[in-house]
Amino acid sequence: MENGAVYRPTTEVHPGTARDTRSSLAACCFLGRLKWPRRTLKILQVLLSLLAFVCEEVVSQCTLCGGLYFFEFVSCSAFLLSLLMLVVYFTPVYDRVDAVKVKLSDFYITVAIACLFLMASIIFVSTHDKTSAEVAAIVFGFLASFMFLGDFFIMLYEKRQESQLTKPETAVGTAALTEPLNA
Repeated sequence: MENGAVYRPTTEVHPGTARDTRSSLAACCFLGRLKWPRRTLKILQVLLSLLAFVCEEVVSQCTLCGGLYFFEFVSCSAFLLSLLMLVVYFTPVYDRVDAVKVKLSDFYITVAIACLFLMASIIFVSTHDKTSAEVAAIVFGFLASFMFLGDFFIMLYEKRQESQLTKPETAVGTAALTEPLNA
């Protein structure tokens, strides 16, 4: 056996691996999976929940700390979960998992975070000490809640539109179904 036949596939450059003109980071990101309103909402969710978390972390003392701690947990969880969904949508991870499961997970995560963030913001309003950092955290918390709620309603609308497009026609009579085929 000649050595060229053994070593050729591993030593020659594969023609498909030539570098593209795009950078490697841009090549792995695909923004087209989400339409611009949802893409904007997803980015705003990440930014506003991060800002709410950072502003809450700046608070140095509190008299009723239960609302602050709950807000801290919810804002941090919202930031991490919304960042995770953003990464899944914008990277090749989306191609490796079932798209239906991603959309369903995004739907349930969004509605849960929207409800919890709104509740945490309301509780934090009733227990805060009126410092500027707490007020800023509350404002960002409510804004993030509204972004999550807006995303939820857009997903609900899209889901309803899809179900109307795939709804089977009900015009087929039941008498036609009960008649024999060769009559």
